[in-house]
Amino acid sequence: MTKTVEQLLDEARSQLPNRLTPEETLREMAAGALVVDIRGDEQQRQDGLIPGALVIRRNVLEWRCDPVSPWHHPAITHHGQKVVVVCNEGYQSSLAAANLQQLGMKQATDMMGGYSRWKELGLPNVPYDPDALG
Repeated sequence: MTKTVEQLLDEARSQLPNRLTPEETLREMAAGALVVDIRGDEQQRQDGLIPGALVIRRNVLEWRCDPVSPWHHPAITHHGQKVVVVCNEGYQSSLAAANLQQLGMKQATDMMGGYSRWKELGLPNVPYDPDALG
């Protein structure tokens, strides 16, 4: 049975425990949540980055965020970690966070409105620096 992209998005979002606003994401970061920025280089160069966010490309997200994967990011240590995925507008991040849920990352969610909303609200941002990326 084929589905529309809207159906896929609705299904993905129904799997997420609590989608966060940018302000909630900032508070969760202060409490230890990992924010994972999956936007492309061009968007990051143009708009900047969330201070303290991990930059992980979408095409390797599942491998880097699965704590049992030999390719996991060192900051990903267990399935119970709070992980907030951020894209540009909050669509791609919903699909990505739902995949992390399927990997057992039950605290994975995404940020509503994406980085565009973060920036619109004037929340902290730092310039893109490829030498500083992990």
